[in-house]
Amino acid sequence: MKYKVILLFLSLLPGLLLAQTPVVSSGKIVHIPDFSSRYVQARNIDIWLPEGYNPEHRYPVLYMQDGQMLFDGGITWNHQEWAVDETATTLIANGETEPFIVVGIWNGGIVRHSEYCPQKPFESLSPAEQDTLFRATRSNGQIVFSASVQSDSYLKFIVTELKPYIETHYSVDNRPSRTWIAGSSMGGLISLYAICEYPEVFGGAACISTHWPLVFRKENNPYPDAMMKYLRQNLPSPQNHRLYFDHGTATLDAMYAPFQKKVDKILRKKGFKKNKNWQTRVFPGEEHSEKAWNKRLKIPLLFLMQGEK
Repeated sequence: MKYKVILLFLSLLPGLLLAQTPVVSSGKIVHIPDFSSRYVQARNIDIWLPEGYNPEHRYPVLYMQDGQMLFDGGITWNHQEWAVDETATTLIANGETEPFIVVGIWNGGIVRHSEYCPQKPFESLSPAEQDTLFRATRSNGQIVFSASVQSDSYLKFIVTELKPYIETHYSVDNRPSRTWIAGSSMGGLISLYAICEYPEVFGGAACISTHWPLVFRKENNPYPDAMMKYLRQNLPSPQNHRLYFDHGTATLDAMYAPFQKKVDKILRKKGFKKNKNWQTRVFPGEEHSEKAWNKRLKIPLLFLMQGEK
């Protein structure tokens, strides 16, 4: 009997694996399951190539967090998606951007918060403050952190393992001005941290609905101030970097305005100029969801990609 069960499982396995590969309406997805790393746990990678991809042409690359949420609502937990392929194809077809490649980095599941939490600001807190954050819970009582903070290792994975792989296997323009990183919520935090830690690698970051509080409360929360201090000391040069931020005003996004205003003040003092190399946008009534991010994805993409070439 057990052999029949095994055979049945093996017969279903190709379909199960296929179900994890996003289906796109345009362009092509190259799905790499369990991309291995010395620094973090293995994870899936989705590489989106635009229509007419030509190895003779060098393409800029956008690295995006939460890769499983980008292309196909049929495989996501909430049946929502960013619709990156549709938006990118429209921008390219209309001549609003040049063709570009998108690398979707699947998150680490239960260690997502630990991988996306900017590590140096966190470690600047006292042990007692760190412990308080580690014990924080969501509204359903679930612990926020399931492991120690490991975003420095996560960024080493992207910069020293994944990026070289992409540049070896695809025709890429690897100049910082043509290399961008983006994400939403905690993905926005880690994308900002990436451009601060590796300004020689990334020329632009889109931080969408950035989850400044780190946990899910504003009161007695030392992390935002630690992040602001880090930004005052580590923001990349405004001479050759572009930063995009936004948030809505509903659901979780309703928390973000006071923190974003503090960040905007820091950006101004560091020499960033509104609508030149920095944008902060507010979308009244928009919630914290892939559906909302899908609706405005065009805006950060245009901002990042219309910089100096």
